Amino acid sequence: MTTLTREEIVRGLTENRRSPNGAVRNAHAEALAGAAETSGDRALFREALDNLINAYLYSSESPKILVPFARLLQEYDKDPGAFSHWDAHSLFWQFKWVATAISDSPGIPLESATGWLDEMERRYRIAGYSERPVREAEMWLADAIGEDERAERAFRGWLAAERDDMSDCRACELNGQGQYAVLHGNDAEALELWKPVLDGDLTCAEEPHRLLATSLLPLLRLGRADEARSHHLRGYRMARGNESLLPSVGKHIEFCALTGNESRGLEILAEHAPHVAPLANLDDRLSFHGGILVLLRRLRELGHGRTPAVPYEGTPRTVDELYEVLYAGCLDIARQFDARNGTTRVSDRFLGRVGREPLSAALPLGVRSTALPQTAPAPVPTPTSPGSEPALTGAAFTDLVERARRARDLGHPGTDALWAEVAVRLDTQPEVDALVRADLADQRALAAGRRGDEEAPKLLSAVRDDYRALGLAERVALTELRLAGVAAQSGAAPAEVRALLRVALRSAEVLDAAEPLRARRIALAELSAIRMESYLRSVETPDGDDHHDHHGVLAAELTDFVTAHEDTASDLVAEAEEMLGRVALAQGDPERAVPLLEASAARAVLAGRPWQAVDALVLRAGVLMTLERPEEAEAAARSALEHAAEVTDAETQGVVRLTLADILLQGGDTAAESAEHALTGAHWFDQAGLTADGGAQARWLLARAYARDGRSAEAAEVLQSALADLLEHGDQQAVSVRQFLGDLLRRLNEPRPAAEQYLLAAEITKDWEDPRPQAGLAHSAADTLNDAGLGVEAAAAYERALELYRLTGEALIAEVRILRSLAWLDLREEVTAATVAGARKRMEEATQVLETALAADPGSPGLRSELAQTWHQLAQVLDRHVNANGQSPEDDGDDEDDAGDERLADAGAERAAPLSPVEVDGLRLEEIELWDRAGRLYAELGPDHLRDRFQCLNNAAWTEQERGHADAGCARVSALIDEAGALPEDDVPDWLLPAAERLLAQLNDRD
Repeated sequence: MTTLTREEIVRGLTENRRSPNGAVRNAHAEALAGAAETSGDRALFREALDNLINAYLYSSESPKILVPFARLLQEYDKDPGAFSHWDAHSLFWQFKWVATAISDSPGIPLESATGWLDEMERRYRIAGYSERPVREAEMWLADAIGEDERAERAFRGWLAAERDDMSDCRACELNGQGQYAVLHGNDAEALELWKPVLDGDLTCAEEPHRLLATSLLPLLRLGRADEARSHHLRGYRMARGNESLLPSVGKHIEFCALTGNESRGLEILAEHAPHVAPLANLDDRLSFHGGILVLLRRLRELGHGRTPAVPYEGTPRTVDELYEVLYAGCLDIARQFDARNGTTRVSDRFLGRVGREPLSAALPLGVRSTALPQTAPAPVPTPTSPGSEPALTGAAFTDLVERARRARDLGHPGTDALWAEVAVRLDTQPEVDALVRADLADQRALAAGRRGDEEAPKLLSAVRDDYRALGLAERVALTELRLAGVAAQSGAAPAEVRALLRVALRSAEVLDAAEPLRARRIALAELSAIRMESYLRSVETPDGDDHHDHHGVLAAELTDFVTAHEDTASDLVAEAEEMLGRVALAQGDPERAVPLLEASAARAVLAGRPWQAVDALVLRAGVLMTLERPEEAEAAARSALEHAAEVTDAETQGVVRLTLADILLQGGDTAAESAEHALTGAHWFDQAGLTADGGAQARWLLARAYARDGRSAEAAEVLQSALADLLEHGDQQAVSVRQFLGDLLRRLNEPRPAAEQYLLAAEITKDWEDPRPQAGLAHSAADTLNDAGLGVEAAAAYERALELYRLTGEALIAEVRILRSLAWLDLREEVTAATVAGARKRMEEATQVLETALAADPGSPGLRSELAQTWHQLAQVLDRHVNANGQSPEDDGDDEDDAGDERLADAGAERAAPLSPVEVDGLRLEEIELWDRAGRLYAELGPDHLRDRFQCLNNAAWTEQERGHADAGCARVSALIDEAGALPEDDVPDWLLPAAERLLAQLNDRD
């Protein structure tokens, strides 16, 4: 190996600290530590050992910290004085990591583990640190070895000891305290302890990442499923791909397995396939693989044992195969712990975890997951099968048949399920009459007709003959009508369909006058004829032919039908009114459609068929929204949801919820409820096999509702899961989705992927006639690339956005802001005369754009505000030039308001060539003049710009002080104080006078 120079080692350590956690970083850290030791530079060696310990800690190889820590401890014992205060603090802090690593390493004898704990206590006492971390480490070791009384004493000692510089952060401590409560069955207590961390009030490098995962099962056990879902979406996003958080990933996989989300669990497992290999950290391996085993066991129970899982040690594995190898490995690790600890506690807890039963049959998560492959259905048990249900008595079977017939006659959504049960029970009956068999055949034929099966006409003809033989003329008439419907559905010739309709109508008309269903059969035949005749006319004469007003004819026929049957078949009249509403919409008359749809729904409810009202109410809600009547629309959608209680069609359930969710999202403070309905809607669309269609739209709405409710991480997780589906729904939606995802990622401080989304959206719009969408997207991408520190890429995106904005001629403020951003980009790498000149040119160009616009519209407050801001920032550019020369003291006034436009130069940027005192003074005078000018303009703009004005005054005053003219600066501030004092008290913001007086005092102190 080539010997590294000291400079190369130092540079390597800097790079290593910034590298992603994992084996590659660890190997590099090991090499650097070896090179540092060889160099003979003890300080450098100590630094390299510290870096190696940190690299190991945040990886799956954390037990390896023992060796470098022991070496570092030897260095301390040899020469404590060589360790700075911070170095010594870091060393003692690492003792806690070592205590955990020893406890988690079954290969280290219990005596050695106890010895290390004693050594930690001794050294902490000598160094004057609290025993708090020692007692925590003792508690976990005692718990692992089954010494519960000792663990409880240590727990109390942990809480009683004072917090000091060696204590873990509050977030980590609360994690441990809550986990101890869970081990003792106190889920509610744990969640109360964890609340500050889960709510984001207390955070650290790995919190709330770990707690979001740890809280999942306690929440489920307490019935708080909504919170568990939220914690999964937020927490997995934080843990994904992080090697040190593999135990947390395992908990997310386990959560999916126990909530009916096995497919999601498999996807998470696939994302972490490289980490399924044996991990050096045996405790992490037991935790991570334990969560995977819960999923694999559940998949086996569901019949997916032969489904491909992920490879293990380079060999592809099915679910069954992976389960066997992971189970054996984990059980071996657990038994190693048992042997070391002298107790079966670890293996007992492992076996208890793997054997957990689901905590929820199906908890919708909102994210899109690929459905598991279909498995062979379980055989229906027969009466003689072991464990099968007993056969129904004759009376119970008769009652079941009667319930199925009543449901059929009502058109109840549960009809199919009842007849399916009749079919299952049929063979258990000693005798079944011919009518029951005919009814079952009718049900099978009807299902075949719905599916469009070729055998449907043959099946229906056989059913008709069966009913005729049984003397049930009204059932014959109904079957004749169904034959006509199947013919139309299969594309039969119009003449054939019309002939079948005439037969069906004649069959209804010739029914005995005493038949109770005669009038209904006639009405049904007439309505079916109207519906099918409209279809046939459209086939024979396309709508393009002017001499046929299809909609007008249909409306007239339906109106006559309503008049004729209003008192005899209310449910059919409700159907006709819904059709009339749809015709009115097709004719471009939504106002006429609204009362028709309302009447249809009301009539269906009065007829005792509330489920029939659902479609009309959903349609009415949508129409009302287009008419800008949101309150009525919401009422209609809520009514649809109420009446959908008995609807069994999954797609309809999804549509109802999607409609209500969309209306609520467009309303006021109803984002949380909107999200709830969108979530359930996505679940129903998935059940209907419409994941890529209605499911995608429901998730798009769910993401927007989450974002509106302040749940950006959940919104991003949901949207990214459905992204591929949503991109297939047209360019307009693709642009909207990518732009929104970019906004979310930017809000989550993920600038690079955010910029990627903006750029991909901009690419879609590049051929659009209107350049404004592409300009806005390019601008967003530029800002985000700038945030990510990618100056070259940001500059290119800014230039493209500027070019596009100028094409529109309507985005002057956007132009100006881009020019200011480009000015600051010029100064990112270095502050020289040339870069300052470039930045000044950009600012002056922005000023020219604004002044030209103001000449045409001198009163525009927006343009005037931007002009003041441009002068303000030009002064800051000049101030940067002066400060880069090193001849002026550090600026006391932080200008946080300009963080968006002012892109600070990187630390260590090349300094400008020295300026002469005359040049420095000239620049300072120009700065003061610009700040004064901006301040005057802000004053004209009124109280909304008071903070901007005060910032300009602050900067000008300090610059006067730097020039040796403190009196001039104080005079400015005093004038503002006098001005504020002369105003009515209610017109002066609370912050202004205290800030001005504090500034005046500071200026006087520096004078």
